[in-house]
Amino acid sequence: MAKSSLGKLAPSAIGMMELPRLDAKVLAGFRALGDLTGTTSDALDELGIAGTAPASLLKPSDPRARLVGQALTVLNRAASERRKVSGLAEIEAHNLAEPGDVLVIQGVANISSMGGVSAAVGKRQGEAGAIVDGAVRDIDHSREIGYPIWSASVSPITGKWRIETMAVNDAVRIAGIEVRPGDLVIADECGVCFVPFARAAEVLAVAERLTASEAKRLKALADGIPLAEFVKMPR
Repeated sequence: MAKSSLGKLAPSAIGMMELPRLDAKVLAGFRALGDLTGTTSDALDELGIAGTAPASLLKPSDPRARLVGQALTVLNRAASERRKVSGLAEIEAHNLAEPGDVLVIQGVANISSMGGVSAAVGKRQGEAGAIVDGAVRDIDHSREIGYPIWSASVSPITGKWRIETMAVNDAVRIAGIEVRPGDLVIADECGVCFVPFARAAEVLAVAERLTASEAKRLKALADGIPLAEFVKMPR
């Protein structure tokens, strides 16, 4: 794992340098789910985990995009005064990213926490995309390069002089949900699910069971099962 050497943040502001890594089979299992966020959300519900944000709160820049990856977190806040130099430091997170990671930013309402250049850096680093509880801009560019972003809003107002990055790889809150470095991020056009790292395999097992059950029910419908019998099938 690359270490941060860019100098934007003090070492104390950069959290653990190496994310805990999920088994590749777990990641592949989630990617294989047909109804990606729907099934994951149902599994989270069954296990009593509050981890789903609808697309009305985090809207995708590209509704065709699907994303499964581990969270690399950035904590932003409004600057106490207008800065003369940029206070954004998500470049520190990009510098730590491994292919497939997801940039997760706790941002500021209606002020952009990332734009086209940052998206281009993330794409070059092999990131799967970004989640921003706050605003982003240049989404036509991020769509063009294939770097999907789910954000609370879109705004041309730059955060360079208005926002300061407080920490990288620390806990953040996204749409009211706590997200820690290494947590699993699941996203599609319906919304975003955050799966705690320690429970990812457990959530996947439930999601796969729900998927298999739904496949049986759909097959029964296609085979002409009477509705009276269909409603009695286990879910």
